[in-house]
Amino acid sequence: MTTPQVFAWPLEPGLLSEGPRWDEERQELLWVDILGRGFHRATLTDDQRPDRVRTMALDRHVGAAAPVAGGGYVLAAGQGFLFVDDDGSICQLAQPEAGNPDVRMNDGACDPEGRFWAGTMAYDESPGAGTLYRLELDGGCSTVLTGLTISNGIGWSPDGRTMYLSDSGTRLVEAFDFDGATGEISGRRTLVHVDEPGAAPDGLTVDENGELWVGLYGGWAINRYGPDGSLRATVPIPAAQATSCAFGGADRRTLFVTTGRERLDEAALERQPDAGRIFAVIGLDARGTGSGRYRGRVAAAELPG
Repeated sequence: MTTPQVFAWPLEPGLLSEGPRWDEERQELLWVDILGRGFHRATLTDDQRPDRVRTMALDRHVGAAAPVAGGGYVLAAGQGFLFVDDDGSICQLAQPEAGNPDVRMNDGACDPEGRFWAGTMAYDESPGAGTLYRLELDGGCSTVLTGLTISNGIGWSPDGRTMYLSDSGTRLVEAFDFDGATGEISGRRTLVHVDEPGAAPDGLTVDENGELWVGLYGGWAINRYGPDGSLRATVPIPAAQATSCAFGGADRRTLFVTTGRERLDEAALERQPDAGRIFAVIGLDARGTGSGRYRGRVAAAELPG
């Protein structure tokens, strides 16, 4: 792998930017600011910088976003799922953690068949308090895994037969056999254990060759792993909290990395002034697959109040 070029987007930094997703159809990068309660979309210039940027403010913390096949976007936010129409109206979908203000939705993504998966975490990061949910094609919601700590990055192998999930609390990236017809998972096994002091696996993406690119929260880097869990390369990022990544751009060869600045004091921010911004990494020998779309029902109820 040649030495990549890394540069920060000149946008206002987020408190906890997360969940980049490349919308192939609209040629937009989607991402969220979890603690800043924002959902962002940006088209790109030819040099992979932001062109037209649209931002939606929400009334709750938002962990992830994905495009919907029929238009609009599905969000994992607050204690459940939301649908955002193209005109900006917001409706509630399933709310699996309704009445539980101690947890919030975190990262999520769509599987190859169009279901939207997202996990939760406790605000105090209590071990075992997280759950992985699956928003079904009929609009219902299923509980898939319990006992997680910080349910985080999720992705699928190019052939759709393996699902990957990172738990920042346990510092594990796990692999599962995946049944696309039913959405069921089995054969749970540890793929990667991040043992670097102060670092944890965060969001992830899978490229066309089946290699995993995992953000290292607290690790100043994106790690590239083979499908067998072997470390292939490390891409340094000039911000400690590398939260997630996604390949995008017209050729899907630019790696966009979201970062955070939560709990950083003034001295730390002086060392990493671009913390919280999006970084573009150019020159990698890899290509992304684009974001999956939610293909389910979005019959919804208006937000209360």
